[in-house]
Amino acid sequence: MNNPVLCIFRKELRSYFGSPIAYIFITLFLVVTSYLFFMDYFLMEDANMRSYFSFLPWIFLLFVPAISMRLIAEERRLNTIEVILTLPVSDWQFVFGKYLSALAFLIISILLSFPIVIVLYYTGKPDIGPIIGGYTGTVFMGAAYLSIGMYISSITRNQIIAFIVTAILILFFLIIGLPMLLFSIPSWLVPLFRWMSFFDHFISVSRGVIDLRDILYYISVIFIFLILTYNSLKNRT
Repeated sequence: MNNPVLCIFRKELRSYFGSPIAYIFITLFLVVTSYLFFMDYFLMEDANMRSYFSFLPWIFLLFVPAISMRLIAEERRLNTIEVILTLPVSDWQFVFGKYLSALAFLIISILLSFPIVIVLYYTGKPDIGPIIGGYTGTVFMGAAYLSIGMYISSITRNQIIAFIVTAILILFFLIIGLPMLLFSIPSWLVPLFRWMSFFDHFISVSRGVIDLRDILYYISVIFIFLILTYNSLKNRT
């Protein structure tokens, strides 16, 4: 008997690439990120991807909600979610399968930026450590973004609302650790705000320093929002 999670994963991943929208998303993502990177790359003296990874948290602010907004909201809008969940599939298997398919699509999109790495090796001698760290941090950050988007998608039928609310919530987790905000809050709150910031955890990983605390932070965010999504489906009326 096929694993329900894998069945949902395969079905959802096929649905992504069965639509031209997926290819438009990927092409747009690669064009925008490549343009922003190469716009300044040949003016730099070092062959590195620091500038590339520095703007990805902001690019993902729009790109990831566009992926996650349909995950469950579309099922609610079409009234197919009740039918799906009457099948021999648990709520958790449904959530995990949907999430893994979206994550796979995101990872594929990220890895398709590999021509940038090839250009770096042809034009200089890049340090592989920060590149691996940058891609690792990007995947974990994107996975955390997706878990937030999936939860928001599970509590609304409207994909546009899911997109906007997800983007706002992600923006909150991004800017909460920025210096301009930290200067305006009580000093005893600064460590908490820094710990909650996506950006702070991403910056350290993107520099090639893979700290277990940063990875555990992202895993915790993913776990919390997947549990919230599960509870949202479990308590559906």
